Amino acid sequence: MTRDRDPAGRPRNARPRDALGRPLDRSEPEVGPPPIPDDLVITGPDAARLADELLREGRPFHAREVLEAAWKSAPAGERDLWQGLAQIAVGLTHARRGNARGAVALLQRGTRRVRAQQDQPKAPAGQEPVPSHGMDIPAVLAASADLAARIDRDGLDDITPADLALRLVPDTGSARKARPGRA
Repeated sequence: MTRDRDPAGRPRNARPRDALGRPLDRSEPEVGPPPIPDDLVITGPDAARLADELLREGRPFHAREVLEAAWKSAPAGERDLWQGLAQIAVGLTHARRGNARGAVALLQRGTRRVRAQQDQPKAPAGQEPVPSHGMDIPAVLAASADLAARIDRDGLDDITPADLALRLVPDTGSARKARPGRA
């Protein structure tokens, strides 16, 4: 089998995927919105908004791709934030796929990583603290830790799709802007 490669020879996976990121047969037509590009470069605020929208839509696998893109292009001091948020999105993906053990492990790991980054000593005078990019990090940490504890204690049977639609950005009550190319 030949692997998909980009022009530089790096592996890429061009197979169509379902809403939870599971590869579909190459002969199946693409369903749903297009995938997140492998070479996405995105700012922190844009990554926060797009990942938030994807999580609310029940697409944590795609939110993880956005969060990983932010992680790869973020300044060094922000990388643990983005990596931890990506791990939380993977935990949500595991939960949606029915994998309670994987969900708990990744939700806990991501929560620990973000919390450790947030608990770092404040930036020295003259340096900017790690920005939140409009995300409510304390609420994300509380929701992720609570969800991990519930799944660990009770399994996935009573977890609803709404429980898995984690919010990164607080709802401001104003109308949400659509992504470019979407109505």
